[in-house]
Amino acid sequence: MKFVISTQYLENYGAHSEDGKFTSGNAYWKMKGGSDYIVSGLTRVQDAVAFVMAKFGENDLYAKQFPTAYRTFEQWEDELEEMDGEYAEFLIGQAKEVCP
Repeated sequence: MKFVISTQYLENYGAHSEDGKFTSGNAYWKMKGGSDYIVSGLTRVQDAVAFVMAKFGENDLYAKQFPTAYRTFEQWEDELEEMDGEYAEFLIGQAKEVCP
């Protein structure tokens, strides 16, 4: 079975020029892009989410990446069919195929 795990990436601009900590008032987080990971080789969506976060997730003072959506590959394809063609092609082209 295949699953698609979507993530959001955050970057702490405050960590570039200051210490970037909330306690110092220097944290300045900005939403950046995200990624879609097409995961094969697993039978449960929970395992696919855990694999993606273990391999690609970030959680430190400079950046964070975390899951925002998860679904079967077929559900993702259905979503793409309802989108503008160019945007759907972009999403398909940027998706990363991974397998444990």
